[in-house]
Amino acid sequence: MGETYENQPPEKLQDYHPSRVLTLVYQPFALGTIVILTYHESKMNTRKRNLIGYTLFTISTFLLIVLDLATKGRGGVGPYIGLCAVVASFGLADATVQGGMIGDLSLMCPELVQSFMVGLAVAGALTSALRLTTKAAFEKSNNGLRKGAMIFLAISTFIELLCVLLYAYVFPKLPIVKYYRRKAASEGSKTVSADLAAAGIQNTSDLLLDSMQTDDDDSKNQRLTNKELLLQNIDYAVNLFLIYVCTLSIFPGFLYENTGKHGLGDWYALVLVAMYNCWDLVGRYTPLLKWLKIENRKLITIAVLSRYFLIPAFYFTAKYGDQGWMIMLISILGLTNGHLTVCILTIAPKGYKGPEQNALGNLLVIFLLGGIFAGVALDWLWLIGKKDAF
Repeated sequence: MGETYENQPPEKLQDYHPSRVLTLVYQPFALGTIVILTYHESKMNTRKRNLIGYTLFTISTFLLIVLDLATKGRGGVGPYIGLCAVVASFGLADATVQGGMIGDLSLMCPELVQSFMVGLAVAGALTSALRLTTKAAFEKSNNGLRKGAMIFLAISTFIELLCVLLYAYVFPKLPIVKYYRRKAASEGSKTVSADLAAAGIQNTSDLLLDSMQTDDDDSKNQRLTNKELLLQNIDYAVNLFLIYVCTLSIFPGFLYENTGKHGLGDWYALVLVAMYNCWDLVGRYTPLLKWLKIENRKLITIAVLSRYFLIPAFYFTAKYGDQGWMIMLISILGLTNGHLTVCILTIAPKGYKGPEQNALGNLLVIFLLGGIFAGVALDWLWLIGKKDAF
């Protein structure tokens, strides 16, 4: 248990099932946090919420470096528990930022939601690129796995710190952002006040007062409750849930532990993950083509349910097929995941007022994270019947 990562054989690391355990640790904290934050969404300071989330991401990533240095790269149950604790903090940060940002962008325009979702996919693609690069650079060097991980974490910490600064000082001052936030404030939104103040717009209370006095009919300024919003968009919510149940029941646990041994050796799982991330990125761009964007609610449901044919396809390909077929399947999984996610998140908020769009964005993220949690849990079923799985 006191061996360094480099000296531990892959089989010993797999005994911990890290690709499954760490994802499972992450998700309950993310789901619980987003449920609480969504319940109080209408009274929350969105600017403070997002800054806390981005800052927590930065600190948590830096703590991984501290954990490694403190333990001198040694494995064991203690460091593994510490790693799980840091991963749990990532779950808190993810729910804080993802719900806050998608809710905030939903009250603006669909293109901004799409851009944010593309950014998430770019992060995945960059992660794969960095992982492949560091593996190639340090594969044959002494303690190379640890060196590659440290460089990766250092770069990640810098990027996340940059996100904090950009969100705090640049994003609120963009003209399009100021326009939509003023519009949301005039419709009765209380969540954008701090953002408008950061942009130099101090009369947010006047905007709220004006919105209350523009018409004698008070119903004009009443927003739908979260329950009403959810009932009107239950198909979108359930479809998001089903998209991520399907995806996370395969990615990443199945790819790391259930695809067998092939000519690519220990590069195989990394290549599969990279292919998923790249095609997920492509899928988040494809809705920009109007003839590819699915707006019909029934067609979205059919497309979502059709993805479940991929599960038996992965099973039989892992058992009987070669790596070419597996790469094709993982590409389809990534492409459809990105495409359908963007279609739902950009279509659902249309037709609502700013405060309602913000609330709906948060509600949809609950189902998205719920789907991830359920998919991660179901991913363990692949280990049934596997020799020495536990």
